[in-house]
Amino acid sequence: MRRSVLLLAVCQALAMTGTSSLMTVGALAGKMLAPDPRMATLPFAIQFIATALSTIPASLLMARTGRRIGFTVGQLIGIAGAALAAYAIYVGSFWLFMAASPLLGVHNAVWQYYRFAAAEVSSAEYRARAISYVLAGGVVAAVAGPQLAILTVDLSAATFSATYAAMVGLSVAAIAILQFIDVPKPVPADYAGGGRRIAEIIRTPVFMVAATSSTIGYGVMNMLMTSTPLAMIGCGFGFGDSAHVIQWHVLGMFAPSFFTGHVIRRIGVVNVIVIGCALQAGAIAIAVAGVDWENFLFGLMALGVGWNFMFIGGTTLLTESYAPDERAKTQAAHDFMVFAMVALTAYSSGFLHETLGWVSVNLIAAVPVSLAFVAAVWFRLATGARRAAS
Repeated sequence: MRRSVLLLAVCQALAMTGTSSLMTVGALAGKMLAPDPRMATLPFAIQFIATALSTIPASLLMARTGRRIGFTVGQLIGIAGAALAAYAIYVGSFWLFMAASPLLGVHNAVWQYYRFAAAEVSSAEYRARAISYVLAGGVVAAVAGPQLAILTVDLSAATFSATYAAMVGLSVAAIAILQFIDVPKPVPADYAGGGRRIAEIIRTPVFMVAATSSTIGYGVMNMLMTSTPLAMIGCGFGFGDSAHVIQWHVLGMFAPSFFTGHVIRRIGVVNVIVIGCALQAGAIAIAVAGVDWENFLFGLMALGVGWNFMFIGGTTLLTESYAPDERAKTQAAHDFMVFAMVALTAYSSGFLHETLGWVSVNLIAAVPVSLAFVAAVWFRLATGARRAAS
């Protein structure tokens, strides 16, 4: 069990290293190629739309073939997408760059299931920590991703092209490691439509609160992170400055994963979600307070830790909402909601930043964070009332 979780964490580290390096350069590459600056984050939006649309078929594919085959297929698609994006930048084609985005989106959809695979190989007592430890693989990405972007930004004659090319190597390494992971065989009833209908599962309070936490936590984080390099360049900071802020942000996202599972066991998953909402609200307050380097740094760090608590908390709570023969469709529905929101925020962040400005982007983000906070507090009070009544 622990060996499989460790290997999944290594694969997570490789995936997140590639993703964080692309997050560092993606909006800037889009702006460099786009015919209109307001379209700078459109490739990100297309990427995350593809991620959202791929979550359901990816989950159902793995329910039939097993996690190892599904994860390997996802990495192969990622190799194709990264290679195409690198070529698109080299020849200066925005539309070819756009064509690479769906492939990268499918790749992202598949490796997001590493955390669920960790839950499936673990005992009930170890489940929260297994999810947390796999996401802790992102700590490597916090250091390696932005550094990889800095090292490769001008490595090719075409700025940013080599950063995408480097992702090919990361995916090849992940494919090799995946062949040594021992994961449970598919449950036939899972892909045959066993258990309750998905509409019934979605209407349960535990699913709604879990999905709200994950969806808003991820969406708000993505909205502010994606527009941060644009805001910093607009405020006169250099590429290295924004890369280091993203680096500390990604560290804030994943470093807490070493203890988030323990915190969940100690104070409860819903309390962790509430704290995550408060941290994201604090990040927005820091961003609105000024545009100094420290505002970007500490705001993005708080945003990352808030994401960690909301996403791990939501994922952990989600595992309480389904039976073994319901997991594929429930996980797929959850991740579809998450990445549909991420797709929306990926494009809207660039558009809103160009039309309304950095402060307005943050104020808009405060609305969904408040809703997630209210939902988590309501669920905690309702659960406590039921326990007292029983």
